[in-house]
Amino acid sequence: MENFVSLRSEIVQGLLVTCRSIKVKRLFMYMAEKQGHSWVSQLDLSRIDFGKGKRMIVPNGRYDSK
Repeated sequence: MENFVSLRSEIVQGLLVTCRSIKVKRLFMYMAEKQGHSWVSQLDLSRIDFGKGKRMIVPNGRYDSK
């Protein structure tokens, strides 16, 4: 994730919209926000389907409401 500084928000937006895995999209956004990438604020999150309900990445993991 550290090397993703140079990504363009349009490319990331398109990839997240077409991605079918809810877990992958949630994990990608969590890690991108944690790294503090500037392109995260330029994404239109309303166009990305993050699913509904709680998803568990690892058993007994920490809950992130976002």
